[in-house]
Amino acid sequence: MEAVEVRKVVLDIIEDIALDEDVSNLNDDIALREQLDLDSMDFLDIVMELKKRHKVEVPQEDYPRLATMSSCVEYLTPKMQ
Repeated sequence: MEAVEVRKVVLDIIEDIALDEDVSNLNDDIALREQLDLDSMDFLDIVMELKKRHKVEVPQEDYPRLATMSSCVEYLTPKMQ
């Protein structure tokens, strides 16, 4: 998967979890939790959806690598090949 496709995957998951959030104007370099009303359960839901939909395991020690959209794409792109 290309980085653009990985970004779309993450956005789709966020849209499904945070139904009231507008993700169209996300800044890729600012923490997602600062831009969106995501709590820790929402974040865990995102991780679980990555596993369920795309068979991508994210170990707990790697959670900080999913802080921004840029870091999500950088971390997930090699895992989604």
